[in-house]
Amino acid sequence: MNLKEKTKIFFRRNFLLLLYLLLAISGSLSQYFKGPQHFNDLTYTHYNNFIIFKQSYVHLLQGKDLYELYPAEHWDYYKYSPTFALFMAPFAGFPDLIGLLLWNLLNCLALLFAVKKLAGINPRSTTLLLLFISLELFTSVQNAQSNGLLAALLIMAYSALEKKQLPLATLFIVLSFYLKIFGIIAAILFILYPNKFKFILYSAGWMVILGLLPLLITSGDTLLNLYRSWIHLILQDQSVSQGLSVMGIFQSWFAIQISKFSILILGVLLLLLPLIRRQYYESEKFRLNYLASLLIWLVIFNHKAESPTYIIAMSGAGLWFFSQKISRINIFLAIAAFILTSLSPTDLFPKIVRDSLIIPYQIKALPCVLIWIKIQIELLFMVEPKHFVTPSEEREIKSENTKGKFSRS
Repeated sequence: MNLKEKTKIFFRRNFLLLLYLLLAISGSLSQYFKGPQHFNDLTYTHYNNFIIFKQSYVHLLQGKDLYELYPAEHWDYYKYSPTFALFMAPFAGFPDLIGLLLWNLLNCLALLFAVKKLAGINPRSTTLLLLFISLELFTSVQNAQSNGLLAALLIMAYSALEKKQLPLATLFIVLSFYLKIFGIIAAILFILYPNKFKFILYSAGWMVILGLLPLLITSGDTLLNLYRSWIHLILQDQSVSQGLSVMGIFQSWFAIQISKFSILILGVLLLLLPLIRRQYYESEKFRLNYLASLLIWLVIFNHKAESPTYIIAMSGAGLWFFSQKISRINIFLAIAAFILTSLSPTDLFPKIVRDSLIIPYQIKALPCVLIWIKIQIELLFMVEPKHFVTPSEEREIKSENTKGKFSRS
């Protein structure tokens, strides 16, 4: 049996659905039955993030300040919006195991759906992309994080913009903001499309509607105080942590202490720079690459980026790689990303290597940083239109050429 025959199973109709269901179920069960962990003489679960999310709804319902510490329930602060706390209502009513399972299923299946509906990539490449990011998604699932859902919302926002569905696109972007505040950066995508004024109006409308939604279960004064507390918590976030980010690489590799704000501003300028090439806005390939760049940027320029956050960046890296023509450097970067970003935190890497090299030097972040630089170079300096033709556009061109041949004959 040759390699092609052996890999056929990956392309069967329901394989990816079963795989992503398995990721959610196994990740949930492994953390639920892992037993307690101890921190500051208190006992917590291994799915602490889910408990934070779940209890945020309970606290919202009780009129408590969401942004205080509740060490008797969980460790760490709740750092998301009051709206997100309300959205946890369907999960908070179940026992932990069921709620955790449903939460992880939402993250996995939302990302599966978003990638499958993405235009500009052929079905085979879509399958390979979903396989490529599956291990990184499992890392996020094991931490009961919301990163899979955030990546899905951003990709679905792009797809809706491509279909000129402005109300839906803006809903997804505003939802991403209320899920994680840096998701609002995705609003940059609107520059690539017409009807910018309508985009702003719809976004403002959704911001108000979703922002006031917690009034369904709390008072106006309480909600106002919650937003004040949320803003205060965000502004006080001056942690010495540099995260798995560009900031972390500068600090760990070169012992350079650079202001996080300075690097962030530089990152924003570099992200916006390709947008000067207005003549390429009509190219599907340019827009797809810009989405990939944006997904990676959200992580590598986030000083709070952690290992589970990298499902967002790896979605961007996979999107870029599987929509490109094959080249040696692209293959090298994709393999490096899979090994150093997805595999390096696992037991496949010896503990001594992880502790002495991978973790101290932020190696997990490096491939995504290099891929982002290459994407930016492509967006800025590729000038021939043929470099901006997606597989879907190629099929259309071939179809038109075939029709032309028949008509001439």
